[in-house]
Amino acid sequence: MSPHPLDILSAAETNAARDLILSLHPNAVLSFREIFLEEPPKQQLIQFLTVEHAGKTAPAPTRRALVQYDVIGSDRVPEFHESVINLDAQKRESQTVVDKSHHASLTLSEFDTLVEVCTKSQLFKEACAEYQLPEGFEVIVEPWPYGGLSPGEENRRYFQGLCFARDTRSGNPDSNFYAFPLPFIPVMDAHKQEIIRIDRLATGGKSDALDAKTHSKKIIDHCKSSEYVPELREKGTRTDLKPLNVLQPEGPSFLVDGSLIEWQQWRFRVSFNPREGAVIHDVYFGGRSIMYRLSISEMTVPYADPRGPFPRKQAFDFGDGGAGNCANNLSLGCDCLGVIKYFDGIVTGPDGTAKVAPNVICLHEQDNGIGWKHTNWRTGRAVVTRSRELVIQFIITLANYEYIFAYKFDQAGGINVETRATGIVSVVNIDTGKTSLYGNVVSPGALAQNHQHIFAVRIDPAIDGYENTVVTEESHRAPVGKTNPQGNYYEVRQRVIERSECFDAAPMDNRIVKIVNRSKTNPISGKPVGYKFTPAPTQLLLADPDSVQSKRALFAQHHVWVTKHLDGELYAGGRYTLQSQNEIGGVADAVKRDEVVENADVVVWNVFGLTHNPRVEDWPVM
Repeated sequence: MSPHPLDILSAAETNAARDLILSLHPNAVLSFREIFLEEPPKQQLIQFLTVEHAGKTAPAPTRRALVQYDVIGSDRVPEFHESVINLDAQKRESQTVVDKSHHASLTLSEFDTLVEVCTKSQLFKEACAEYQLPEGFEVIVEPWPYGGLSPGEENRRYFQGLCFARDTRSGNPDSNFYAFPLPFIPVMDAHKQEIIRIDRLATGGKSDALDAKTHSKKIIDHCKSSEYVPELREKGTRTDLKPLNVLQPEGPSFLVDGSLIEWQQWRFRVSFNPREGAVIHDVYFGGRSIMYRLSISEMTVPYADPRGPFPRKQAFDFGDGGAGNCANNLSLGCDCLGVIKYFDGIVTGPDGTAKVAPNVICLHEQDNGIGWKHTNWRTGRAVVTRSRELVIQFIITLANYEYIFAYKFDQAGGINVETRATGIVSVVNIDTGKTSLYGNVVSPGALAQNHQHIFAVRIDPAIDGYENTVVTEESHRAPVGKTNPQGNYYEVRQRVIERSECFDAAPMDNRIVKIVNRSKTNPISGKPVGYKFTPAPTQLLLADPDSVQSKRALFAQHHVWVTKHLDGELYAGGRYTLQSQNEIGGVADAVKRDEVVENADVVVWNVFGLTHNPRVEDWPVM
């Protein structure tokens, strides 16, 4: 059976794309980064989907793969290529040699290389030897993307390692090394594969200078063990909770056919790719189209410690490394409950060979409390229903942090996108008895730095069709007058977004965003059909507008961006975020095109986040 145009590439298709690339570079050394589905152009796919929803068959769009790979030169400096492979015709349709001002997203094998290079580096060994670790402790290197470059710094490919000490005396490899931070960061030139310097970290407090290195050689003597795995905790875990079982004796209410999911009048498809993780496509409710595509587009995590080198400490977890690449196997714990359907992904190693990433998406139903209730006080009769949700969930681990992403579909036609942060806060060493302006001491010797998590969701709507209009609606107090003599009236104001723009949440005005189809009228209200959401009034990026952190994440400066659809424009922070100095090709550039978005193929980007000033209760795990 032929794959659906929105099905992820199979292992066979992935390997076929790799083999074709290898044949085109017979005498070169190649290192593969990603191979995944190049989605069909939107207009082609709409034609196919329209026929499909009519219960008929049509020729499927050409099946294509996007292949990202390096061609390694004699100087060991890779040349980054992106090729689109026509899998039906087994030929390359396009090739781009990416400008060297951009860097390809990292691979996990590069992180492994950093750790290996550190163990061989004399610079690193000398840095470790400066400190007297207690017997039984070993140095751990936690690889991180380098972040933004400092002024005047050469734009080579760098990686850095945050360093900790792990207590090996328990014999348990899961002992929490984050409780013992070390004040140095090795920096690796990825092209040379060597440690080029060791950045030294300040460990002072409020009254110390930004570069104060006031620590002693016995750098972790004041730190305290903080374990989270059950077998290492002195008191174990709670024993007073009785079982709470989720049982579905007749099985789930959803139906799954490949990538197609049907449940409670919902019909949509789910896919998975190494950058965005789980993506929702072709969403219908009650036989009516709602959305063409829904995804988590990007996130940035800027840290607010002004001491060097922390101004560069800023991750773009989707663009730098890829959410899909870091997705958990969800069958290994209690990530999902009830009767669960798992979906696998396909990832590639440096040789381009396809590997199954098992159980990276879980699908399940869950109870969400009372759906609605009404009591007729005259008769005393109460009618109440439970609310059930269908959840599509994936979870990623990025060094110390975990993020839980869930698309939730309810029984009334509503969609919620939920993001949750858990895991372990990022900590640095701080001197005994000191406190800091840049974070909170969460454990002796461990300063958790203040930071933000800012997410962008990309909404490609299809409200009863693909020509939609975005409208903001606000509620305002009306002045007392002839039409409002008692002052109780308030007016509802609407503004049509005519051209691409950005704007912010306005909770004091109850600002909501409506996506409407003006060519279709609700027969009850007499108004255009539509969907609405309320932008969460969360804090936006706090870094100075002229800072590198801010210039790299223009998307994080406004809650809502409205742009016209452009094939391939999927990433709020731009296509290449690793070591970027500016956001290029992101939503800010899309808005600058100043295109008409009224009655058009429009895309809405919703930005929200959390400002995390850590507390002791966040330790050792949030």
